Amino acid sequence: MDLSYAQHLEDYHLSRVFGGKRDGFYIDVGAGHPVADNVSCWFYLRGWRGIVVEPQPQLAALYEFVRPRDQRECCVLGRERGEVEFHAVERLHGFSTIVTEFAEKAADFGAGYKTWKAPMETLASLCAKHAVSGIDFLKIDVEGAEGDVLAGNDWSQWRPRVILCEALAPGSMAENWQSWEPMLLAQGYEFVLFDGLNRFYAAKENPDIIARFPREKAEWLVVPHLGHTNQAPFRDDHPDHAFAKELTGAFFAGLPKMDRGRLLELVMFGEKGDPESRPTAEQRAGILARLFPGGKFASGMAGLNDLDAPTLRGFYAKVIDSDVFRVMTGRLSMSWDGGQILD
Repeated sequence: MDLSYAQHLEDYHLSRVFGGKRDGFYIDVGAGHPVADNVSCWFYLRGWRGIVVEPQPQLAALYEFVRPRDQRECCVLGRERGEVEFHAVERLHGFSTIVTEFAEKAADFGAGYKTWKAPMETLASLCAKHAVSGIDFLKIDVEGAEGDVLAGNDWSQWRPRVILCEALAPGSMAENWQSWEPMLLAQGYEFVLFDGLNRFYAAKENPDIIARFPREKAEWLVVPHLGHTNQAPFRDDHPDHAFAKELTGAFFAGLPKMDRGRLLELVMFGEKGDPESRPTAEQRAGILARLFPGGKFASGMAGLNDLDAPTLRGFYAKVIDSDVFRVMTGRLSMSWDGGQILD
């Protein structure tokens, strides 16, 4: 393996079993980001495809652009079809869950959460919908609701060759597999590996897979890990550093000439208010403080303070059309567009 993308080397352990297979199929439940801390990404790069299940819309939508061969389901999997309250944890999307107790514990990390009604399918209904004929591995990471996902399968029809489930409670890291492991063992699965976070099981009708499975978790540094690096433009140990550095330069060089609609979208990224609502004085002040902290280098701040618009989006549009903002884009671009060359 050249690079692990997973949180806990899950893809490395699976590669020991499936590494030579080029046409595999997975179901990734609680898929999260299509690359970061992702168990199935390494296999996708080798020609695999599958179904990714992710109830957080902003994450599920990324798969269309990053991993278009995958089939995407923006829902929760559980014991029955219907709706369920889903708690999306701010900033720490990996803590998002249907288990209220675990969402509340995110407060220990300084994160709140929002709750909404999410559609819920079962594993069996999902497999039937997509006419699944065979599953090489099923990965489940749903922050404490793993047993509910397993209970929603029809084991007489759909038998993944390998199942890996997160086995420790989020936050406390307490063991939580005792409630659902007996179900798997009763369905003809054999426990093969605990990697310190996940428990792996193999179907007994696949003795070749059981034989290839490592019996002990690998050392953390057995393979380079994407999690060791971040901020690609600035870290030469990132696998995409060279291109990221060029891309950063190209972005800043073209910033003053960027399409205003695209620029507006970028500036509004992370805005939590309703774009079509009338902005309050507090919201307007907050936007200006974020873009021009303390009014520093914004000689036209008085003019900015007088800006108003009938919608939040309209206010942002006026800000990016102001002299102060336009000059700021010039300051940002000048080291790359030839205005001022700095080595």
